[in-house]
Amino acid sequence: MTGLDWAILFLFPLGLLVAALYTRPHAGSVSGFLAANRCAGRYLIAVAYGMAQLGVISLVWYWQQNYDVAYTSIWWGLMEGPAMIIIALSGWVIYRYRQTRAMTLAQFFEMRYSRRFRVFAGLVAFVSGVINYGIFPAVAARFFIALCGLPEAIMFGETAVSTFPLLMGFMLAIALLFVFLGGQVAVIVTDFLQGSFANVVFLVIIGYLLWLFPWSRIETALLAAPEGKSLVDPFDLGREENFNVWYWVISVIVLFYGMMGWQGESGYRAAALNAHEAKMANIFNGWRFRVLMLITLVLPVAIRVVMTDPAYAAEAELINAYTGAQPTAALAAEVRTPVAVAQILPAGLLGLFAAALLGAFISTNDTYLHSWGSIFIQDVVLPFRKKPLSQKAHLLLLKCSIFGVAIFAFVFSLLYKPNQYIAMFLALTGAVFVGGAGSAIIGGLYWKRGTTAAAWAAMIAGMTLSGGGIILKQLDATTVHPGPMLVVEHDGVERRFTLSPDMEEGEWNSLGDSSLAITANLLEPDEGSSAARAAVELAWGEDRTSLRNATIDPSSGVSGSDPEGEPYLVRVERASSLAPLLAPLAYVRNDMTGQVLTFWSIVISILLYVSISLLGWVTGRAPHDMDKLLNRGVHAIEGDQAAIVSKGTWLERFGFDRNMTGWDRFATAITLLWPFGFTLVFIVILVWREQFGLDRAWWAGYWHWWTYLAFGVAAAVTVWFTVGGFRDLRRMFDRLRNYVPDEADDGHVASSRDDLRSDIE
Repeated sequence: MTGLDWAILFLFPLGLLVAALYTRPHAGSVSGFLAANRCAGRYLIAVAYGMAQLGVISLVWYWQQNYDVAYTSIWWGLMEGPAMIIIALSGWVIYRYRQTRAMTLAQFFEMRYSRRFRVFAGLVAFVSGVINYGIFPAVAARFFIALCGLPEAIMFGETAVSTFPLLMGFMLAIALLFVFLGGQVAVIVTDFLQGSFANVVFLVIIGYLLWLFPWSRIETALLAAPEGKSLVDPFDLGREENFNVWYWVISVIVLFYGMMGWQGESGYRAAALNAHEAKMANIFNGWRFRVLMLITLVLPVAIRVVMTDPAYAAEAELINAYTGAQPTAALAAEVRTPVAVAQILPAGLLGLFAAALLGAFISTNDTYLHSWGSIFIQDVVLPFRKKPLSQKAHLLLLKCSIFGVAIFAFVFSLLYKPNQYIAMFLALTGAVFVGGAGSAIIGGLYWKRGTTAAAWAAMIAGMTLSGGGIILKQLDATTVHPGPMLVVEHDGVERRFTLSPDMEEGEWNSLGDSSLAITANLLEPDEGSSAARAAVELAWGEDRTSLRNATIDPSSGVSGSDPEGEPYLVRVERASSLAPLLAPLAYVRNDMTGQVLTFWSIVISILLYVSISLLGWVTGRAPHDMDKLLNRGVHAIEGDQAAIVSKGTWLERFGFDRNMTGWDRFATAITLLWPFGFTLVFIVILVWREQFGLDRAWWAGYWHWWTYLAFGVAAAVTVWFTVGGFRDLRRMFDRLRNYVPDEADDGHVASSRDDLRSDIE
């Protein structure tokens, strides 16, 4: 980082602060603070929401993933194309949710089910969300320490203070300041500015990397991957355990099921001008994969070149030295990208990259702080009040809650120790709520027969299964290991290493042989392999022969001394008597990824919701009034009602409804052309491969032209959305200046019925 880089990094947030101050007059009401008074247009939401979704943690997640699988992730991600088309054209969930005019998802739950379910769902969403969010500051702090080359500690006089908590606190304070200044109005405005800036910066960096590393070098690095872990051939992933084909199949399922289930960006869901603008924003949101997401592929591929090309041996050595000093492989994967970028990018461009990433951190964190803090007040605290709060008291409570979320994230980040890839942690923690909420959302919006009891059952099941998975993943491998364990006692410390559960007692005699290095390893090789090797070498002794021909008796073991004369004991601890109970827990902990656990929580929740709702139908339960819920028919609200799409033209049946102007239809068609076209490509290549086969060289050529096509499209979309976004920004402030807030519009559900009636039913 040169002086120019530091200047760019510090000036950028100052510009954002000026923008946040400008929004302050428009956040004086609850509806303004929570939903920007519902004045935002499609491009503004699409760019801002896209940036909010793609924070530092998401970028690190994708950089971890794509360093391992590179272009194969793009191929299997094409399975999402048909799903994205259907979701976009139908306005799946988004359209109907906006029709309810709910400010938060749990408010919708009260409108559809009951107040008790609202409180319960709000609490589950809050707990799940803040735990999920809890690692965001830590990941970002480690990223910037590596990127900027910051020292491990900063001296204050004679006292050394760790840089890690200081940096976390500083960045959280910036995000908090933006939220407090202008609520959701400030969040949308600053996220849009950050998104527009990041789009341009990422395009420039992608162009620079493609110039710096000619495709011939990129192709050589890609083709050097071993069999079963191909970086170009999506059908050669037999040894890839985390991001294999099933990971992407489950992603498609979650795309449908989890729509609107994740409430980390709840303010954006309510901020659209009307249901039609919300639908159009969701259609355009798909373009973020062509702009923001391209950096998550080109950058790790470039790093692959640096790590494998002899011309960059010096840079690779520095990167390996930094990552090798990390205590776990998961942490090494986190910091690989920033330390590599610091070696690759020149002055000026490095500062722009750092500023864009700081913007990504702020955009995600102000959005999540706003969402989780608001959800706690709106959906857990307010339902217990019989009378609404004053606007001033309501806003004060919201800000206190948001500050509390920031404190929790700071403490959680200090204490949490990563033991899996970020993608798996986020999938599992998110499923605590989404696993059950998806059934309640979809069933509540589309099925009049869905019952409150069914929603309760689905939510509890999803919460229990996913929450149990989180606990298991945090346990030490030896805690749930059902088989025998190798125990090494030395210098007052006892180390345990898991052995194969199906080992026979006679096999223990061979533990002194060279097979010890293979057999005696932790179930978490990423974290424990180096420790296991150290213990094995210790047990062998300095000459590495003291145990080679020894027999390890389970009761007494084998003893000896290390080169310093310190005694050690190596023994085998028999399998636990609870092995039959521990075996399935060990399987879940060690062999099931967070993605797979999410899938099973979804399946069980759906089965419970459908079966219990059908039981209510059989017993004569009255259907829900969907017209009242969706503000249709006699319940329609003037100025907020969308035209009802009847069985008309084939375009209307495909989602090109009567609310769309000519430009809307053209823009929608252009937007959907990409996933539609590549869905056809996916099918054609799949058939061709089955008939004639395709080698790695062909795949490398295919990804060559795909990369440059995606880059060209990304440049065009950046111009399009930047112009449209600034137009929407001007129009939003025009609306805000003329908007008269309704003090009753604070998230309460007005109802004359008994709050407990639906629960009793």
